[in-house]
Amino acid sequence: MPDQLVAPEHPVRVVAAAVEALDLSGFLSEAKAVEGHPGRPVTSPRLLLALWVYGIQQGVGTATELARRCEEDRAFEWLAGGVTVSHDRLSQFRVEHLEVLQQVFTDVVSVLLQQGLVSLEQVAQDGTRVRASASAPSFRRESTLGECREQAELHLEVVLAQKDDPELTRGQQATREAKARDYQARVDAALEAIKQQQARKKGADKDKVRASTTDADARVMKMADGGFRPAYNLQLAVAGEALGGPRTIVGVEVTNQGSDMGSVSPMVEQIEQRTGQLPERLLADGGHATCADVKQCAAKGIEALISVPERMAQAGQQGDHSPEVEAWRERMRTDEAKKQYKGRASLVENVNAQVKGRYGLTEVTVRGLEKVKCVALLVALAHNLAAHGHNLVEALQRRNSAPPTLAPPRSLSPQALVAPDGETSPPGLATSLPDGR
Repeated sequence: MPDQLVAPEHPVRVVAAAVEALDLSGFLSEAKAVEGHPGRPVTSPRLLLALWVYGIQQGVGTATELARRCEEDRAFEWLAGGVTVSHDRLSQFRVEHLEVLQQVFTDVVSVLLQQGLVSLEQVAQDGTRVRASASAPSFRRESTLGECREQAELHLEVVLAQKDDPELTRGQQATREAKARDYQARVDAALEAIKQQQARKKGADKDKVRASTTDADARVMKMADGGFRPAYNLQLAVAGEALGGPRTIVGVEVTNQGSDMGSVSPMVEQIEQRTGQLPERLLADGGHATCADVKQCAAKGIEALISVPERMAQAGQQGDHSPEVEAWRERMRTDEAKKQYKGRASLVENVNAQVKGRYGLTEVTVRGLEKVKCVALLVALAHNLAAHGHNLVEALQRRNSAPPTLAPPRSLSPQALVAPDGETSPPGLATSLPDGR
């Protein structure tokens, strides 16, 4: 019996139940339906999301490994329910739905807040560097990239000139042309990244700017071990109690800025947009400290417990002496603030350690800022589900079973219809879907 592949208390069943209860209609927003005609078979987005969430919880970070587990691991076999999922499909799903993943993550955080499973009384923020999928030699200056652009154009011309070569099949020629255009596009993206960076530089520093022909969004950053490598800056906001209990990720942001400065205000705005609430207390280290962020927190009524760096501890005549900044300096000198600030490490640094150690996000295998954001959101979903488990599943089920509120009738649109009659859905995820799919 397929259901006997895993024990009743196996954690994969929690993942399946949670994904069943989530609203995943956003993944089907681009679905097309024609009345009276069957659709082509497609892989259920519920299955794909469940595979990635459970795979991340097990430390699986690549689509190839995830596809292999579906054939060899009993928990993944039960989740797939006999459906064969290729690594190409898994890879595409992971990076093609940024806005929908944002909505799903927001939905989970909102349910946790509504059911009283998490509070924004205390939120800690920190950044960690994640190795990018680009090598150091791929970073070149503008003059070298100009030469690469000329070579890419010449190479594409040669490939197009050999279009009618009888020794090449149509598939081989298409592959050669696609690779030539891809390299040209990556060089163009690197040149555009150079221009964007030069706009923020002054004088001789403009000539030192470099960009990668492999991943134009990646930047060379100082890592935790003191070395410099291509990376992304992953910012997490974590809510919870310093003395124990679940740590819940309530904010996720990915940037290609090597510094954490100026990241507090965008994170506060993101939390407010997701939840409609503001943190009562925000904890962050000295690398996040800017006078603008302190003033923004004060304007919103947030108690900013941000470590005061030495450069700002004793402000000279040219320093910022506004009432909000002076109040922040005084507050961080008190014993109570120092005691509360100690909870920062047990909150966000604890989660950072799990993200890298348990979920394996020490480096990303995808390229581009938006794709890295997709990976970060999947990791955040996997963490929140692992942290709350059955409580989150019950909260989602209570939300779905609540009587609907009155709303104006909606007319059916092609986007609202789901007509893939041949849609494959695994037994583990198709037994009691709330929307009937």
